[in-house]
Amino acid sequence: MRYQNHHPSGSRNSFHGGEFNKPSKVAVASMINSEIGAVLAVMRRNVRWGVRYIADDDQLEHSLIHSLKELRKQIFSWQSNWQNVDPKLYIQPFLDVILSDETGAPITGVALSSVYKILTLDVFTLDTVNVGEAMHIIVDAVKSCRFEVTDPASEEVVLMKILQVLLACIKCKAASGLSNQDICTIVNTCLRVVHQSSSKSELLQRIARHTMHELVRCIFSQLPYITPLANECELPVGDKVGTVDWDQNSGENTVENGSIDSVSESLGVVKDSPSSEMVIPETVLKKDEKGAEVSDDLNVAANGENAMLAPFGIPCMVEIFHFLCTLLNIGENSEVNSRSNPIAFDEDVPLFALGLINSAIELGGSSFREHPKLLSLIQDELFCNLMQFGMSMSPLILSTVCSIVLNLYLTLRTELKVQLEAFFSCVLLRIAQSKHGSSYQQQEVAMEALVDFCRQPTFMAEMFANFDCDITCSNVFEDVSNLLSKSAFPVNGPLSAMHIIALDGLISMVHGMAERVGEELPGSNVSTHEEGYEAFWTVRCENYGDPNLWVPFVRKSKHIKKKLMVGADHFNSDPKKGLQQLQAMHLLPEELDPKSVACFFRYTCGIDKNLIGDFLGNHDQFCVQVLHEFAKTFDFQNMNLDNALRLFVGTFRLPGESQKIQRVLEAFSERYYEQSPQILIDKDAALLLSYSIILLNTDHHNTQVKKKMTEEDFIRNNRCINGGADLPRNTYLSYQGTGFQMMTSSRWISVIYKSKETGPYIICDSASYLDRDMFHIVSGPTIAATSVVFEQAEQEDVLQRCVDGLLAIAKLSAYYHLNSVLDDLVVSLCKFTPFFASLSVDEAVLAIGEDARARMATETVFLIANKYGDYITSGWKNILECVLSLHKLQILPAHIASDAADDPEEERPLANPLSVVSQVQPSETPRKSSSFIGRFSQLLSFDMEETKPLLPTEEELAAYKHARGIVKDCHIDSIFSDSKFLQAESLQQLVNSLIKAAVKDKAITLNNRDRILLIWQTVYEHISGIVQSTTTPCPLVEKAVFGVLKICQRLLPYKENLTDELLKLLQLVLKLDARVADAYCEPITQEVARLVKANASHVRSHVGWRTIISLISITARHPEASDAGFEALRFIMSEGAHLLLANYILCSDAARQFAESRVGEIDRSISAIDLMSNSVFCLARWSQEAKNSVGEDEAMRKLSQDIGEMWLRLVNNFKRVCLDQRDQVRNHAISMLQRSIAGADGIMLPQPIWFQCFDAAIFPLLDELLAVSIENSRKTFKKTVEETLVLATKLMSKAFLQALQDISQQPSFCRLWLGVLDRMETYMSTKFRGKRSERVHELIPELLKNTLLVMKTTGVLLPGDDIGSDSFWQLTWLHVKKISPSLQSEVFPQEELDQFQRRNAKPEDTPVVPEH
Repeated sequence: MRYQNHHPSGSRNSFHGGEFNKPSKVAVASMINSEIGAVLAVMRRNVRWGVRYIADDDQLEHSLIHSLKELRKQIFSWQSNWQNVDPKLYIQPFLDVILSDETGAPITGVALSSVYKILTLDVFTLDTVNVGEAMHIIVDAVKSCRFEVTDPASEEVVLMKILQVLLACIKCKAASGLSNQDICTIVNTCLRVVHQSSSKSELLQRIARHTMHELVRCIFSQLPYITPLANECELPVGDKVGTVDWDQNSGENTVENGSIDSVSESLGVVKDSPSSEMVIPETVLKKDEKGAEVSDDLNVAANGENAMLAPFGIPCMVEIFHFLCTLLNIGENSEVNSRSNPIAFDEDVPLFALGLINSAIELGGSSFREHPKLLSLIQDELFCNLMQFGMSMSPLILSTVCSIVLNLYLTLRTELKVQLEAFFSCVLLRIAQSKHGSSYQQQEVAMEALVDFCRQPTFMAEMFANFDCDITCSNVFEDVSNLLSKSAFPVNGPLSAMHIIALDGLISMVHGMAERVGEELPGSNVSTHEEGYEAFWTVRCENYGDPNLWVPFVRKSKHIKKKLMVGADHFNSDPKKGLQQLQAMHLLPEELDPKSVACFFRYTCGIDKNLIGDFLGNHDQFCVQVLHEFAKTFDFQNMNLDNALRLFVGTFRLPGESQKIQRVLEAFSERYYEQSPQILIDKDAALLLSYSIILLNTDHHNTQVKKKMTEEDFIRNNRCINGGADLPRNTYLSYQGTGFQMMTSSRWISVIYKSKETGPYIICDSASYLDRDMFHIVSGPTIAATSVVFEQAEQEDVLQRCVDGLLAIAKLSAYYHLNSVLDDLVVSLCKFTPFFASLSVDEAVLAIGEDARARMATETVFLIANKYGDYITSGWKNILECVLSLHKLQILPAHIASDAADDPEEERPLANPLSVVSQVQPSETPRKSSSFIGRFSQLLSFDMEETKPLLPTEEELAAYKHARGIVKDCHIDSIFSDSKFLQAESLQQLVNSLIKAAVKDKAITLNNRDRILLIWQTVYEHISGIVQSTTTPCPLVEKAVFGVLKICQRLLPYKENLTDELLKLLQLVLKLDARVADAYCEPITQEVARLVKANASHVRSHVGWRTIISLISITARHPEASDAGFEALRFIMSEGAHLLLANYILCSDAARQFAESRVGEIDRSISAIDLMSNSVFCLARWSQEAKNSVGEDEAMRKLSQDIGEMWLRLVNNFKRVCLDQRDQVRNHAISMLQRSIAGADGIMLPQPIWFQCFDAAIFPLLDELLAVSIENSRKTFKKTVEETLVLATKLMSKAFLQALQDISQQPSFCRLWLGVLDRMETYMSTKFRGKRSERVHELIPELLKNTLLVMKTTGVLLPGDDIGSDSFWQLTWLHVKKISPSLQSEVFPQEELDQFQRRNAKPEDTPVVPEH
């Protein structure tokens, strides 16, 4: 049959939860009738119950049979309404049979079954009349059940049925009609059966104990539905339950009849019995204690009796729970502790009691806090007993105690702050640390219990907030975490279950923190303390329910506590200097006052208690003041003197000198009498009694005292101390009976007192308010412990648990920006990868695929790098060593070990898997390598020994394939591609590590183009060092050079403000050693060409273009690189697409170098000359744009001057090409020079530029051409040479005519003109191989005539002009006549001269002819 604990509707009016349908009225009558028949049938089987003929008695039947028959007559007449029928009418006949001592066990058993059936079928309910009375008589009858014992089996059957009926009373719908007294009677009766069953069969014992558990569950399951009583605190605790002697031998006493009462009587309370004291000390001792502490208020007693007669509620629960606690009091006399003999102590009774208590707490839950009396029992008596039994040698008892404490923590922890602290500090941690000789089983149980607590989501956070951040409490969180981390370390032995349990606790702790990340308060990391003195013991939180208030408060308290711990250490070393140090730390005021020192002693943990005692007992006036202030910190109201004294001296150790003891006890007595004057007459009485108790305690515990003080001795020694009168005898007994064994600071009285003073228990929700502070404490030990277990564990589930814990630590480290923690974690993990062990290639590949530890470590390292790389700093070095190792093993994915890692758009084929076994041979000639990463691969394997290619086996191929799949899933490529999201510090560390590892620094630079300044200097210095220190071609310098080019090519479009800095990097290529530059010239030029084509529009500065053009120019004479270089230059200069003021001169110089170069075909030189010639149109355009723009005159002049200099530079470059020995190039250059000069019409050239053009370019060109021609004519005189001289002469003539208008008014014009005439004269008179050039001889007069006509027309040359010291006219004709005597008459006929003279009879102003 299945029962529930309370009514489905949720009300507390019934324990019944059966699923029976209520029987009909006819069915009820039939059921009762059948039960009557069953009882009568059993009775008739015995002749004793037949018809009796008694002469003096009219009754022919026994009264029991008669009452049953009478009931049978009436039941069918009650069918109209059973609810109005008094249940006693149909219950009483059955109860009479149960109560009769004439019936045998079978008859009693059937009667009990009938009552059980009536109860379980709910024949009557709360709506039935007199239901309460009916329930009462049933309980009373079962309690008083009597029967003849015929055989042991039948007796056990009756006892089982008694248990059934008692449980049915609790579970039926009418159960709420039971009074508190009835409930106590039921429990008491069941306890007697449990006790009596100890001498019966195992089945009866189990059923009896199970029934007791069911009773407790049913009763306390109603606690949530009970409304607290107004005077609940005044409820007396009596002996209504539990008057059973639990002596283990008493159950073996034989009982002549089956009376439960006889059991009670035979096993009743014997006051002089040791066992009665052991089981129910409250009934013997507590009454005496009440005489000293509580007044005998008759009204309270009366209220207590009335409460027990009231309907079921709190009073019976108080009685039952109190009795369950007293069952544990046997420990007080048995001295239950870790050193007890396990054989001498039977664990059966405490286990039974602890199981019942656990059931009550499980079902009552948090409702206990609503009932002060029950709560006080848990806070005081129960927890005291739990502390004692927690030190039991029995692992089973310890496990049960821990389960109870866990339930109490989950439901009532806000009311049990100090009790929980005491349990953890004095029980669990001590046992788990193997203190006081704990066995391995005890340690394991304690460790499992601690881990169970750690699995609670908020447990560790609450321990930290409530204890570690409370200056008066121990550091439970730190102690637990330290214990777990130490216990997880396998020291000089293999891994055991204890190590795994401890590890599980650590990992549960960090998992709880990791799940809470992101829930902390905004701004919660703000400093919570201020410098300056503050009375730390007065610091309070305004609202412990508001995280915005209590979080800063506990942080401040933790800060103060840390300083107090440091101060305590200083004080323990030297009290005087320690106080000074405390003042310097602002824990004590600058001017010491007694109160602050007293509070430091009172509320600081870790101070040497001997030093406190010596200080307080000192005769110095300040020390005496501190002593009295120290005493004032205690509250002794309503406390016995022995408890008060125990509390007082528990905070320090009494000094050995009698005078010091005297001073200390005087201060105590004064404070005690001040707060409890109703107990003693004056403070002197308190002093004398205190002295007496101290002496008695010394006498009791000093092993050297052979004759111990007796009770009478103690009483005699303290006569007449209370103002001349004696103290009441029961007062002496209370001091003697309980006062001396607990005179230590760690005993329970201190815990109870502390619980009244301590602050509220702080509840932590799912937010990570203090997780950062906690993680600082546990991260290091947890990483170390987890790493050790990970190293030694073999089971994969343990390894996975370790990995889960390490990932949680990584998550927390990243979230709280604890880079050093994350680095330590990465370093620890990398040790377990196969890359840091001395393994061969095959062994390392197999380890990745088959060794779970190596595989998990590898996967975890790269998972952390990908997920939390933002906060990795020095750990990058280890990660990159793993990457390099993977490459050396040739299982790194191909797209990582290729240019595709940097250029996603370029797809490359995967590497050949057969290369697992055979090493790739390096390229013979670096310059011929077409793949950058191919050369990079050579670098990585540079130090590897060359081995002959071997064919791999199938097993090796399978291992490689498996390992490659694992590495692929690690997503190593994301480490570099996602580096753009890294924090600045992490990025810089990654770059530094890459530089040291010489791997993928280019990729990181490209992926972080938006933050290039962060890493630029480091990258530049690294590449610069490689470039400038390498003198021979090698993969390293190749990687550096092409990395430079790739960086510039990819970053220029995104960082225009850094163009110069980026292009400055290209200058490193110019610094390459000649041999290195020659080896890589072609690919370098190709990369430069790509860079130019992609980014020419982004380069604006002269510095940037100078670098680019320099790289292009040096290729002009390189056989393999010149084509690519010229194509880059053509791209820049064609149609002036990318010609700028900043690069014009550079491009002109470069084009001149390509024109002069003989490496390529003549056509390329011709093309270069054309580029130079066409560039003049850009100058014209810029000049026109400058002319049209509105700006300052000075800027205009400056721009005009710059453009003029560019044009002049172009002319000079042409002049150099015009001297080329190749006829076609030379002549084309002269023609293009003439064209360029002609193009100057659109350019605003400053006047001095023309003079510079002639002086620096044209005149020297003609002179050098003539000289070369004369030199070459000695061997042979080609027509091409003659053509050159003709072109040069035409060039000079046309240039002069073009500049004539601009320069004719300049002072140096005459000099320039005479220079032209001199060259013409020289060319006319020069002979080649003894002959003059016919073409030149014909051309010059014609050119000269044309020039003179232009000068005449423009008015530059007129008759009679007087220019300079000599007449310009005369000088001109003087030279012309040498060239062609007839030209003057042709240009100036005589008629014109005469006419001119007549017109200008009066001299006119003429231009001043400049001097030569």
